Amino acid sequence: MTWRRTAVIPALAVCVVVLAGPAGCDTPGGQGADEVSSSPVGRLLDERSEDGSPYREVDEEGAPQVTVEVAPDAEGGWDVRLRVRDFRFSPDGTGRRAEAGRGVAHLEVNGRRVAVLRTPEYHLAAGAFPRGTHQVTARLYADDGSVWAVDGEPVESTADITVSGQEPTTEQSVAPLAEGPGSPGGPGQA
Repeated sequence: MTWRRTAVIPALAVCVVVLAGPAGCDTPGGQGADEVSSSPVGRLLDERSEDGSPYREVDEEGAPQVTVEVAPDAEGGWDVRLRVRDFRFSPDGTGRRAEAGRGVAHLEVNGRRVAVLRTPEYHLAAGAFPRGTHQVTARLYADDGSVWAVDGEPVESTADITVSGQEPTTEQSVAPLAEGPGSPGGPGQA
Protein backbone atom coordinates (compact mmCIF):
# COMPACT_ATOMS: atom_id res chain seq x y z
CA MET A 1 0.00 0.00 0.00
CA THR A 2 1.37 3.42 -0.96
CA TRP A 3 0.30 6.71 0.68
CA ARG A 4 -0.16 9.89 -1.31
CA ARG A 5 0.99 12.62 1.05
CA THR A 6 1.17 15.33 -1.53
CA ALA A 7 -2.58 15.21 -2.20
CA VAL A 8 -3.56 15.22 1.48
CA ILE A 9 -1.43 18.20 2.63
CA PRO A 10 -2.81 20.72 0.10
CA ALA A 11 -6.34 19.53 0.87
CA LEU A 12 -5.79 20.14 4.60
CA ALA A 13 -4.37 23.60 3.91
CA VAL A 14 -7.48 24.52 1.92
CA CYS A 15 -9.71 23.27 4.75
CA VAL A 16 -7.84 25.38 7.31
CA VAL A 17 -8.14 28.53 5.18
CA VAL A 18 -11.83 27.90 4.49
CA LEU A 19 -12.61 27.21 8.17
CA ALA A 20 -10.64 30.22 9.44
CA GLY A 21 -12.27 32.43 6.85
CA PRO A 22 -13.01 35.98 7.98
CA ALA A 23 -12.66 35.14 11.68
CA GLY A 24 -8.92 35.51 11.38
CA CYS A 25 -9.03 38.51 9.06
CA ASP A 26 -9.77 42.04 10.12
CA THR A 27 -9.51 44.53 7.32
CA PRO A 28 -9.80 48.26 7.86
CA GLY A 29 -11.83 48.56 4.66
CA GLY A 30 -14.95 47.42 6.55
CA GLN A 31 -14.75 50.18 9.16
CA GLY A 32 -16.77 53.36 9.16
CA ALA A 33 -15.43 56.82 9.96
CA ASP A 34 -16.33 56.58 13.66
CA GLU A 35 -14.91 53.11 14.30
CA VAL A 36 -11.63 52.25 15.96
CA SER A 37 -11.56 48.47 15.46
CA SER A 38 -13.73 45.47 14.69
CA SER A 39 -14.42 42.62 17.06
CA PRO A 40 -16.59 39.54 17.04
CA VAL A 41 -18.46 41.40 19.81
CA GLY A 42 -19.56 44.67 18.24
CA ARG A 43 -17.12 47.39 17.31
CA LEU A 44 -15.32 50.05 19.32
CA LEU A 45 -16.29 53.61 18.45
CA ASP A 46 -14.22 56.78 18.73
CA GLU A 47 -16.87 58.19 21.10
CA ARG A 48 -16.14 57.77 24.82
CA SER A 49 -18.08 58.04 28.06
CA GLU A 50 -17.39 60.68 30.71
CA ASP A 51 -14.93 58.31 32.41
CA GLY A 52 -12.98 57.81 29.15
CA SER A 53 -14.27 54.33 28.35
CA PRO A 54 -14.88 53.64 24.64
CA TYR A 55 -18.35 52.74 23.42
CA ARG A 56 -18.79 49.18 22.12
CA GLU A 57 -21.50 49.43 19.45
CA VAL A 58 -23.78 46.41 18.98
CA ASP A 59 -26.90 45.89 16.89
CA GLU A 60 -30.17 46.72 18.63
CA GLU A 61 -31.46 43.19 18.11
CA GLY A 62 -30.09 41.10 20.97
CA ALA A 63 -28.30 44.07 22.58
CA PRO A 64 -28.03 44.19 26.38
CA GLN A 65 -30.77 46.17 28.11
CA VAL A 66 -31.10 47.51 31.65
CA THR A 67 -33.82 49.12 33.72
CA VAL A 68 -33.03 50.55 37.16
CA GLU A 69 -35.65 50.48 39.91
CA VAL A 70 -35.16 52.25 43.24
CA ALA A 71 -37.49 51.79 46.20
CA PRO A 72 -37.30 53.12 49.77
CA ASP A 73 -36.72 50.53 52.47
CA ALA A 74 -38.13 50.41 56.02
CA GLU A 75 -34.97 51.96 57.55
CA GLY A 76 -34.95 55.05 55.33
CA GLY A 77 -32.42 53.73 52.79
CA TRP A 78 -32.97 52.78 49.17
CA ASP A 79 -33.01 49.35 47.52
CA VAL A 80 -31.69 49.41 43.95
CA ARG A 81 -32.69 46.59 41.60
CA LEU A 82 -31.48 46.22 38.01
CA ARG A 83 -33.63 44.39 35.51
CA VAL A 84 -31.47 43.19 32.63
CA ARG A 85 -32.20 41.51 29.34
CA ASP A 86 -29.67 39.81 27.06
CA PHE A 87 -27.03 40.50 29.73
CA ARG A 88 -25.37 38.47 32.46
CA PHE A 89 -23.19 39.76 35.28
CA SER A 90 -19.57 38.59 35.32
CA PRO A 91 -18.22 37.16 38.55
CA ASP A 92 -15.25 38.78 40.28
CA GLY A 93 -11.96 37.74 38.70
CA THR A 94 -13.33 37.56 35.15
CA GLY A 95 -10.75 38.34 32.47
CA ARG A 96 -10.70 41.66 30.64
CA ARG A 97 -12.18 40.41 27.37
CA ALA A 98 -15.49 41.49 25.88
CA GLU A 99 -18.05 38.73 25.46
CA ALA A 100 -21.50 39.25 24.01
CA GLY A 101 -24.00 40.43 26.63
CA ARG A 102 -21.69 40.04 29.60
CA GLY A 103 -20.02 42.42 32.06
CA VAL A 104 -20.74 44.71 35.00
CA ALA A 105 -22.96 47.69 35.77
CA HIS A 106 -21.65 51.00 37.06
CA LEU A 107 -24.06 52.63 39.49
CA GLU A 108 -23.99 56.43 39.64
CA VAL A 109 -25.79 58.91 41.85
CA ASN A 110 -26.03 62.40 40.37
CA GLY A 111 -23.28 61.52 37.87
CA ARG A 112 -20.81 60.21 40.47
CA ARG A 113 -20.01 56.49 40.42
CA VAL A 114 -20.74 54.85 43.76
CA ALA A 115 -20.46 51.14 42.90
CA VAL A 116 -19.46 48.57 40.31
CA LEU A 117 -22.13 45.88 40.38
CA ARG A 118 -21.67 42.20 39.62
CA THR A 119 -25.19 41.40 40.83
CA PRO A 120 -28.51 43.08 40.08
CA GLU A 121 -29.06 44.39 43.63
CA TYR A 122 -27.50 47.16 45.71
CA HIS A 123 -28.45 49.10 48.85
CA LEU A 124 -28.00 52.84 49.36
CA ALA A 125 -27.79 53.70 53.07
CA ALA A 126 -30.37 55.73 54.95
CA GLY A 127 -29.55 59.44 55.04
CA ALA A 128 -27.15 59.13 52.11
CA PHE A 129 -28.74 62.02 50.24
CA PRO A 130 -29.71 65.57 51.13
CA ARG A 131 -33.28 66.67 50.59
CA GLY A 132 -34.29 66.97 46.98
CA THR A 133 -34.42 64.91 43.81
CA HIS A 134 -31.46 62.74 42.80
CA GLN A 135 -30.70 60.64 39.74
CA VAL A 136 -29.61 57.02 40.10
CA THR A 137 -28.13 55.65 36.85
CA ALA A 138 -27.01 52.15 35.91
CA ARG A 139 -24.79 51.80 32.81
CA LEU A 140 -23.67 48.45 31.37
CA TYR A 141 -19.99 47.79 30.65
CA ALA A 142 -18.25 44.86 28.94
CA ASP A 143 -15.50 43.09 30.86
CA ASP A 144 -12.84 44.92 28.85
CA GLY A 145 -14.06 48.25 30.28
CA SER A 146 -15.96 49.39 27.18
CA VAL A 147 -19.53 50.70 27.47
CA TRP A 148 -22.24 48.70 25.71
CA ALA A 149 -23.90 51.03 23.18
CA VAL A 150 -26.71 50.96 20.61
CA ASP A 151 -26.93 53.64 17.90
CA GLY A 152 -24.04 55.52 19.56
CA GLU A 153 -25.87 55.78 22.91
CA PRO A 154 -24.79 53.96 26.09
CA VAL A 155 -26.97 51.13 27.39
CA GLU A 156 -28.17 52.70 30.64
CA SER A 157 -31.23 53.54 32.69
CA THR A 158 -31.92 56.34 35.18
CA ALA A 159 -34.43 56.61 38.00
CA ASP A 160 -35.20 59.68 40.08
CA ILE A 161 -35.57 59.52 43.85
CA THR A 162 -36.89 62.32 46.01
CA VAL A 163 -35.69 62.69 49.58
CA SER A 164 -37.83 64.71 51.96
CA GLY A 165 -36.36 63.65 55.32
CA GLN A 166 -33.55 65.07 57.44
CA GLU A 167 -30.16 66.19 56.15
CA PRO A 168 -27.51 63.44 56.06
CA THR A 169 -24.53 63.36 58.37
CA THR A 170 -21.02 63.18 56.92
CA GLU A 171 -20.76 59.48 57.89
CA GLN A 172 -23.91 58.67 55.91
CA SER A 173 -23.25 60.53 52.69
CA VAL A 174 -22.70 58.73 49.39
CA ALA A 175 -19.11 59.18 48.31
CA PRO A 176 -17.71 58.29 44.90
CA LEU A 177 -15.49 55.25 44.61
CA ALA A 178 -11.79 55.76 45.18
CA GLU A 179 -9.79 55.79 41.97
CA GLY A 180 -6.38 54.34 41.41
CA PRO A 181 -4.73 50.94 41.04
CA GLY A 182 -6.77 48.20 42.66
CA SER A 183 -10.00 50.20 42.91
CA PRO A 184 -13.01 49.21 40.78
CA GLY A 185 -12.65 52.32 38.65
CA GLY A 186 -8.89 52.63 38.71
CA PRO A 187 -6.45 51.97 35.90
CA GLY A 188 -6.78 48.46 34.51
CA GLN A 189 -10.14 47.88 36.17
CA ALA A 190 -13.70 47.68 34.83
